[in-house]
Amino acid sequence: MAHEQQRQANMIEQQIRTWDVLDERVLAACRELRREDFVALAAHRPLAYADAALPLGDGGGRMLEPKLEARMLQALAPTREEKILHIGTGSGYFAALLGLLAGDVVSVEISPALAGAARERLEKAGARNVSVRCADGCGGLPEEAPFDAIVLTASAPMIPPSLWHQVRNGGRILAIVGDAPAMTLRLIETRGGDVRIVRDILETCVEPLVGAPQPERFRF
Repeated sequence: MAHEQQRQANMIEQQIRTWDVLDERVLAACRELRREDFVALAAHRPLAYADAALPLGDGGGRMLEPKLEARMLQALAPTREEKILHIGTGSGYFAALLGLLAGDVVSVEISPALAGAARERLEKAGARNVSVRCADGCGGLPEEAPFDAIVLTASAPMIPPSLWHQVRNGGRILAIVGDAPAMTLRLIETRGGDVRIVRDILETCVEPLVGAPQPERFRF
């Protein structure tokens, strides 16, 4: 146990802080949650605190690197009064971190196997304010809208159009947009109608959201 705590501390100090994550609420959440409990494959649990994207198992995809997860949380800045839609449950770790910071988290996963495993992990972790839906995240969850914020932990060439109608006026969407190898972590704040404030956080590259809509491409 002491060894795991040291690895967790090293992750925070050597990876997360050095990526300019200084929000104490985010750092406290990363300290509180045991990341190894969310690693899908036993063989990879010794790498739970490594600077690596770990496979999710048969459902496909990968956990994001800890530093990227923390940077995304800091950019989103969820509060205890907010209802958050999370698209791309994966292992359930990011959803669990959101649960420590937000009031209500609804996480969507298209893979039944990943959704079921994530529910079990979240229940064991005591994340009672986090629920998992097995659905196509590209459509969001209109029946539970509006949300104060929407966050995608998989990439997309463009933000799925249906999501714009599910975030409240004054809310925000955080997503990794673009095509490999050039993608951007982008925060969009809504200001009513088509008025949006866009802030690019950093460049990265992660696996795509299944079924993500494609923009019209120029063809010769």
